[in-house]
Amino acid sequence: MKNKLIKITLLGKTNAGKSTLINNIVGEKISIVNKKVNTTNDLILGIKNDKNFQAIFYDTPGTNFLYLKKNIKNNFKSIIWDSIESANYLIYLIDAKNYLINNIVNDLKKINESNKPIIVVFNKVDLINKDLLLPTISSIDKYKIAHTFFNISAKYNLGVDKLYNFLKTKSLEKDWIFQNNEISNKDDIFISNECTRNSILKIIHQEIPYNINIKNIIFKKLKNNHIKIKQLIEINNIRYKSILLGKKGQVIKKIREISQKEISQIFKKKVHLYLQIEKIHD
Repeated sequence: MKNKLIKITLLGKTNAGKSTLINNIVGEKISIVNKKVNTTNDLILGIKNDKNFQAIFYDTPGTNFLYLKKNIKNNFKSIIWDSIESANYLIYLIDAKNYLINNIVNDLKKINESNKPIIVVFNKVDLINKDLLLPTISSIDKYKIAHTFFNISAKYNLGVDKLYNFLKTKSLEKDWIFQNNEISNKDDIFISNECTRNSILKIIHQEIPYNINIKNIIFKKLKNNHIKIKQLIEINNIRYKSILLGKKGQVIKKIREISQKEISQIFKKKVHLYLQIEKIHD
């Protein structure tokens, strides 16, 4: 049986449920392990191996970066377009409870410049009457941009199998890019660092998560079976510190809570996480 491969780039607003969808398809630990947001070619959000089938999911910073001018000093416009060019199919994920049709159409028109097939996926349909989406789907469909449409609830695993099976039918006979052992060979420190980065991505919807480094200081398994972790959030611009801290330290507290919970769920142990922020010296 020949190996098959498909590469998919996920696009959409920050709160569309991208992480939940990928965690559902590839498994939470694998999703964390493969989230690399520092370099253009390594924006891999998750990898799924299923018998002879491999799916690679690419991350993007957010569709607002589609419209950046070329002289913007950061590289997000390049990142998002390189992610699009890397893919065979594009998934445009929409929060079915919170969207503006004009924004969707504008995004899709821009993305369609790539000439890649676009799958429009409405997520969180458990929160609405799905019939209410029919006029929206009809409005989008008249532009002849979307290849197909899916309605899902990633949180409750509704319609996700249907989407996944569709992707399998679109895979090509090709050598895998990653082997099985490459997906799960990251150590516990790497995984815990990525959990904190993932937490920052959830809380801060700006350029900051793409300009930081998470460094482990302490990773210690205690006698009571708990884990003590101390991490350093390295920043390259001092103004990021106040944003990460937030008013009276509320932002960094939330980052720590989300990361600590995620690490605890992955390792199935109680975790004590400590974070500090430091600017990298030029």
